[in-house]
Amino acid sequence: MEKQPEDIRLDKWLWAARFFKTRSQAAQAVSGGKVHLNGSRTKPSRPVQVNDQLVITKDSMEFRITVLAVSKYRRPAVEARQLYHESEESIKARQEYRELRRMAGEGFKAPSGKPSKRDRRRIINFTRKK
Repeated sequence: MEKQPEDIRLDKWLWAARFFKTRSQAAQAVSGGKVHLNGSRTKPSRPVQVNDQLVITKDSMEFRITVLAVSKYRRPAVEARQLYHESEESIKARQEYRELRRMAGEGFKAPSGKPSKRDRRRIINFTRKK
């Protein structure tokens, strides 16, 4: 096993662990308060170490993870998942949120096509009413 680097920036680790597509996106998320390290806001340049606790908020979903390893290289997704461990309650909460979003759109039926001339007239008359 190769020697682990000692000081890796938080934004670089988030990019290497594949939470964000680019390092600049990771830095913006950290600066914007979307990432908390050991319970507090931090800067993108803060070093990450093994056993640090991270809370990452991304697209209304929250990841609660523990850092297992540090890497400054972006590797395949299978290897990136070995850099952290996500808590069971975090996984369960994300699955429930995903299910709620799926169920929210269950009864929605998209229109079959463009409105007809008659439909457009009705829309115009309806929106112009005071």
